[in-house]
Order: sequence, then C-alpha cells, then structure tokens
Amino acid sequence: MSSNLSRDISELSLDPESSSSTPQSTSTPPLSNGSGYSTTAQTSINHPKPLRNKKSSMNRLDSPLDTRPASPYTLNPPIDSDGLSWPSVGARKRIESNEEESKQREKRISDAVKVILEELGEDTNREGLLETPERYARAMLFFTKGYEDNIRDVIKRAVFEEDHDEMVIVRDIEIYSLCEHHLVPFFGKVHIGYIPNKKVLGLSKLARLAEMYSRRFQVQERLTKQIAMALTEILKPQGVAVVIEATHMCMVSRGIQKTGSSTVTSCMLGCFREAQKTREEFLGLLGKR
Repeated sequence: MSSNLSRDISELSLDPESSSSTPQSTSTPPLSNGSGYSTTAQTSINHPKPLRNKKSSMNRLDSPLDTRPASPYTLNPPIDSDGLSWPSVGARKRIESNEEESKQREKRISDAVKVILEELGEDTNREGLLETPERYARAMLFFTKGYEDNIRDVIKRAVFEEDHDEMVIVRDIEIYSLCEHHLVPFFGKVHIGYIPNKKVLGLSKLARLAEMYSRRFQVQERLTKQIAMALTEILKPQGVAVVIEATHMCMVSRGIQKTGSSTVTSCMLGCFREAQKTREEFLGLLGKR
C-alpha cells in the first residue's frame, strides 16, 4: 500500500460539526415514512434568491441539492428483528420464494436481458449469445445475494468473551461489488480494525461481513459505513475503523477513463473518531508492508 495512505486519510475532517461551514437549516426535522427515506427531506444549503423573471425561474432545472432522500442506513438499525441487515425492498420476497417462483424470477430477468441485447443490435440467436441471458440472470442473482444473507447466520456463535483491549486489524480483504449507478463492477480491498470491549469476533467473520455487504448494489461510501456500523452493533466495541481502497470500472472503462485511479474511503467510529493517536496508530499499521 502506498505510504501516502495514512497521510491522505488523516487529513480528512472527521468532525461532523466542522465538516461544513454551511449554516444549518432551522426548518422542522424531516419525518421518516418507514422506508428509510424522509418525507420532507431538505438540505441545509441556503439557495440564492429566486431569479428575476418568472420565465427564467420556470426554466430552471431542479437540482438533487434541492430535495434529496435521507440515507437509509442512518434512519434504520443495522440489524432488523428477523436478522436481515438493510435489506432491499424485495429481499424477503426472494428469500421466501419457492423453487417455481425462483425459476420464474430468473426467466423474467433473462427475458429482459434478451431485449437489451436486441436493442443493442445483437443477434440473440447466434452461438455466442444463445444462453447469455440465462447466464446473466444467474450471475446477477449471485452478485446481489448479500441482500438475502441473515447476519445471525453470518456471525453464528463467533462472538467470544475475551479480556483484550488492544487493537485488532484484519487487512487486505478482497471485495467485489456492483456500482448502483452504472451496474458495473468495482473491486478492491477492505481493512477492518476495532478495539474490543470484553468481546471479540472470529477473524473470518470480519471478511464475511465485508462479503455480505459488497454482494449488493452499492456505492463505496455506503459500503464502508455499513461494515463499520454493523460491527459496532454486534460487538459494542470501544471503536471501529474501516478503510476501503477500490477501483471503479465506471471510472476506468467509461466516462473519464482514467486507468490506475483508485478511490479510498474510511469510516471511524468510537475512539477511532475521537482520539487522533488511536486513528493514527491504525492508519500507521495499515501503511506497513
């Protein structure tokens, strides 16, 4: 890993109060509609006064900054009562499907893929594409299987009482996920550290947590935070730190097409967020090879 990783992340502002100089809105806090999204979500950005004439105002395009949904993982608990963790809308339906319903779902996906291929000008009857829609359907169901994983089955009985209060780190956990904006892969490594509070987790379970959340439609920022929040919920440790380094094919193979670029995100909770020395120790250990 580059020796600049520690410096790059440590320069990030981790204080939510100091992360923005924008004045906070005095409007009534938004109410949740139960699905994880705000019914009256508004940003605290002070927009300029309306444009001078009515015609110009009508032509102004709406911006995502004007109205944006609140992040689901900040409004919902990491673990639901049935053991699912931030499931998709149809996750439970997928889990409860019988064999016939599962086959019908796979058939609908493959039919949709066939339409896409035909609209792209391809011959879906040629040898190379003859069974591609079916293969793609099975692949997508695998790539998104993390929605169906029950966190209790992932962790099982791997939480142990242990008199240990020093840092535990598992680094270089390989992850593969799908960017939800373009449905193309991003992949890289996740580094997870925590300081126990009389409880430790089996080391392989840290990798399984990362796998569970990466096998979904994701953005790297959310993936980083979900892993950290879930581990905090499971162990109630003194602190949790998660760093992800990933390459995004939506940036490398299309768009700006900058090969070799990587994205680094971090989430620090508890003592990693509050104590600079603890955070620097974690980042320093990641920098050693």
